[in-house]
Parts: sequence; structure tokens; C-alpha cells
Amino acid sequence: MPDFGNALYTIVAFVVALSIIVTVHEYGHYIIGRLSGIKAEAFSIGFGPKLISHTDRRGTVWKISAIPLGGYVKFLGDANAASAGVDEAAMSGLSAEERRHTMHGAPLWARAATVAAGPIFNFILSIAIFAGVMMWSGTAIDEPTVGTVVELPGGAGDLRPGDRLIAVAGRPAATYPEIEDAVAKLPSQPTLDWRVARDGQEIDVTGPQLFPPRLAGVAPQSAAYDAGLGAGDVVTAIDGAPIWTFADLQDRVKAADGKPLDLSIWRPAKTGAETLDVTLTPRRTDIPTATGGFETRWLIGATGSFVFEPETRMTTPLEAVTGGARQTWAIVSSSVSALTHMISGKISSCNLRGAIGIAEGSAAAAKGGIDDFIWFIAVLSTAVGFLNLFPIPVLDGGHLMFHLYEGITGKPPSDAVMNFLMAIGLTLVLSMMIFGLWNDLTC
Repeated sequence: MPDFGNALYTIVAFVVALSIIVTVHEYGHYIIGRLSGIKAEAFSIGFGPKLISHTDRRGTVWKISAIPLGGYVKFLGDANAASAGVDEAAMSGLSAEERRHTMHGAPLWARAATVAAGPIFNFILSIAIFAGVMMWSGTAIDEPTVGTVVELPGGAGDLRPGDRLIAVAGRPAATYPEIEDAVAKLPSQPTLDWRVARDGQEIDVTGPQLFPPRLAGVAPQSAAYDAGLGAGDVVTAIDGAPIWTFADLQDRVKAADGKPLDLSIWRPAKTGAETLDVTLTPRRTDIPTATGGFETRWLIGATGSFVFEPETRMTTPLEAVTGGARQTWAIVSSSVSALTHMISGKISSCNLRGAIGIAEGSAAAAKGGIDDFIWFIAVLSTAVGFLNLFPIPVLDGGHLMFHLYEGITGKPPSDAVMNFLMAIGLTLVLSMMIFGLWNDLTC
């Protein structure tokens, strides 16, 4: 029963995430097509038999279908839901004016805009979510100031919300880079001596490490996630030896070289903190570098953070949208880099995951809370938009290549060529899906 419950949770989380992304993608096709004068006959979320449907005043049938693994918009004159081929019987009975309202009789600019709108709407969704999260969470003010202190086994020491950090261990540290640089030069120890500005005075206090061995987040399908660790857990010791900083944790994981580690965990809870022991084995992981390449390291799949949440100010709409666009572009560029590195054999092909891996990621994000789940949807939306731009027939990018050919030559590819390329495209897409599923089961 527990396994069944977990599987059901995974499926539901996956379907919800995918349905949101597909709805936005297909609505992009629909609304730009409609604004371009192309009539949509059907808008479906899912494939197969329809479960519920509604016909609007424009004659478009809106429906939810039984197989929730995608969706489509079927425009007037399409031979099928993929807009691959012309329904000659339907087209032959239309006047010249009516043909203008079909996908295949519309001007080239209208067809290209309608096709491109799906991926573009996915990117817009991602940017909007990232921007919304940034506006909700705020932007750290320039002066390092304590907002709230995270829960730790030894408490927050003498640090208080509102404290403005001035120095650490006698080293001036009035900016975040200065603080990080000063702490990095200090030996690992349980506490630090801070100088702070409080209530108009400068005082010396004792507080926790800047980067304690606390897990701020845990990646799905990682060693830490599979061991049951989560955000807020604090690693107090490894193989019986106490650690004080997140850097200590990283060093011990690296030194283990893939051997199992025994971790002592302190976990905060509403009913009182608890301690537990877990054993996990670090995994070789390919991670992107700042220069655009990849490096392979032993990781447990956890991230760290400051001992405090910085005091923030309101993020302006321009900052939020700009930040959202940068985040979306970072996902696209890292995806391109990962694909080229996999093709060249520089990193493992196991980095390409399939539907099972995406479903597990959806469930893990949902279990992490609504914030994590919404963020996951934004990341997945970017991935879907990027994937659909691949110049592969049956995908939007393939259709755009056909339109580009038509724009250059003045005529579309012949039906024979189109059918041949669509068959190749379908084979490539199915092969990629099967390869991803194989990786999900074997990697």
C-alpha cells in the first residue's frame, strides 16, 4: 500500500505539472492562430477518447481527453492533430475566403507565428513564474542584515533579526562578498565572533557559522533524497567525526570517493527536534561549470545556504522580469551544453531522463511544498519549449524549418517529401523517448 500510494502521488503530480505546461503551450498555438485569422476546430488537453467537452461560439470544441500525456490544437484543414498533412476533402469544399482561415491556406507569416507561439508561451510561463517568485521573496538589501536565523542544534547564538554585519573574526565584512571571503579563510569551528550594528551601537556577539552543514534543499533522485533527507536537516557528524560547516560536508563527501558515509542528522520538528542516523553513498554527478563546461564530482545531492535569511526589499517588476528571463536562458544554455557534451561523450548519457524521471521529479517537488512545485513547473516549461524548437519534423521546430524552406523557395515541400520527413521525425522522437525511459530504468 505505501508503494501504491507513492506511485499514485507521483502520477498525480506529473499529470498536474504536465497539464499546466501543455495547456499554456497549446493555448499559445490557439490564440496566435485565432488572432492571425486561422480557425481552430478542436483544443484538447490529453489524447484519446474525450471525457468532457464544450463547443464555444466560434465552433471550437474544447475538451479534456482520457490520456493526459500531452495535448493538441486541430486547425481547420488539418489532416490530423499534429498539423501534418492537409485534409484534401475538407479543403476542396472551401471557398478562397474560407481557405484563408485554414492552417494550410493562411499566409506564411500567420502559419509561422502560430507554430512558434507554443514554445514562446512556454518561455513566457517560465519567466512569469520566476519573476513572481522573485517578487514574492524579495531582493536582499545591499547591507548584510539578518532577517531570520535558521534552526540549528545550538540555536542562533547571540545573532538577532535586524543585526547588520560589520566584521567577522576581526576581519571587516560590510558586504556579502567580503563576509564570504573572510569566512572562507577561517578554520572550521563551531562558532564565529561577529561584530554587528544593533540599536545604533556596534557590539561583539558569538554566532553560528555562516554556512552551517544544514541542507537548504535536496535534489530529486539523489543519494540524499533516497536516504530520506530533506530541507532543514543538519548534518552534525560524518562517520562519528563532528563537522561544523557545509564545506566540511563537501570535503568529506569528496574524500569518500564513492564509499558509503554514516551521517548523524539533527532534524527540527514542531513537537521537538529529533536525531537520526542514515547511511548513504555519494554518486558521480556531472554538474555545469561557470565557463559552460561540465565537471564530474561525487555528490549527495544537497545544497547549503547562509545561517540566516537576509533582510530583503521589494523586487521591482523590471528586476523580476529581467531575473526571470536570465533564469530561463540559463536553463536553455545549460541544456544545450549538456546535449553537446553527451553527444561528444564527455559526460554520461544518463543525464538524459525520460517520462519516469520527470514524474519522479514532479513528485519530489510537490512533496517539497507548493513553492518547489511551482518552481519545478517553470523549469519543466522551459525544457518543453526548448525541446519543441528542435528542428525535427512533428515538433514545432520541424514545422518552422518547413516554413523557412517555403519562405526561401516560394513553395512548401512536396507531400511525398513531407510524409517522409515526418516519418523520420516521429522515429527520432520515439527513439529519444525510449532512450530516456531506458535511462530511467537502468541509470
